[in-house]
Amino acid sequence: MKLEWITDIPLNDAVKEKMQAAADQCIRTEGISVPCAISVRLCDDDEIARINAFNRGINRSTDVLSFPTVSYPAGLTAGSCTALLRREYDDDLDACFLGDIVISVPHMKMQAHEYGHSEDREASFLLVHGICHLMGYDHIEEEDRVKMRAMEEKVLSSVNATRESSFSESDIELVRKAVDAMRFSYSPYSRFPVGAALHCTDGRVFTGCNIENVSFGMTNCAERTAVFKAVSEGAREFDVIAIAAYGQTPWPCGACRQVLAEFSPDIRILLAHDNVILEKQLSELLPHSIDLNSKENE
Repeated sequence: MKLEWITDIPLNDAVKEKMQAAADQCIRTEGISVPCAISVRLCDDDEIARINAFNRGINRSTDVLSFPTVSYPAGLTAGSCTALLRREYDDDLDACFLGDIVISVPHMKMQAHEYGHSEDREASFLLVHGICHLMGYDHIEEEDRVKMRAMEEKVLSSVNATRESSFSESDIELVRKAVDAMRFSYSPYSRFPVGAALHCTDGRVFTGCNIENVSFGMTNCAERTAVFKAVSEGAREFDVIAIAAYGQTPWPCGACRQVLAEFSPDIRILLAHDNVILEKQLSELLPHSIDLNSKENE
């Protein structure tokens, strides 16, 4: 795979070498039989936010954006579409051009720090994620998401860029339920679907998604949707909530933090996006919640 670098922000050569190895592995794993090339732009958060707003109407920064040149038939990916790839042959590159990928270097470094792994692992994941999109993979529907995740993991494992999970199977299952809940999100204004899955101490799980309204103040977040469903069914004690989104960490807003604190001030929070999970305690995110029973208020 030929990588055409556009470097607004320098990146360590060792990281770029790891990214090159991951890109080469994408082609091998997909079974593409023709030479391919992509452009990779390394920029800052402001620039990727501008690109995101111009091309997708979403005015915020993210970690990676991908813009494929090939439109694949439904259900097919690059490995099955050699004729389509050949149409994108570029004489100057002597390769079939698959598209453009934009990566925010500050975002990448921040996420590497947040999730406790190396920058080369995070950069490789972001590149592989983008290349998968260029090869026709997607993650909107559950079946497609599973297929794309399997491809990413296979590639990353081949170049020793996987991340060991420290989470239990029950935690992973709760995250899966939160991801499933994202499918029902009504988010035409932010275009940022979020799902939540709330685990009660009695074993029940309640899910929720964000529901937006043209009168923005009427919008309800995924976390509060799940909490309100649980409370309306008689649940009052919760120990874990998983919150899932794509593209960036779905930090709960202040209102959601306070609503959670009403019932479970020490609840564990699993924040999931794409291929990573971050764990926090609510007390870390809301150190001074409103508590009418606190001695400080006496």
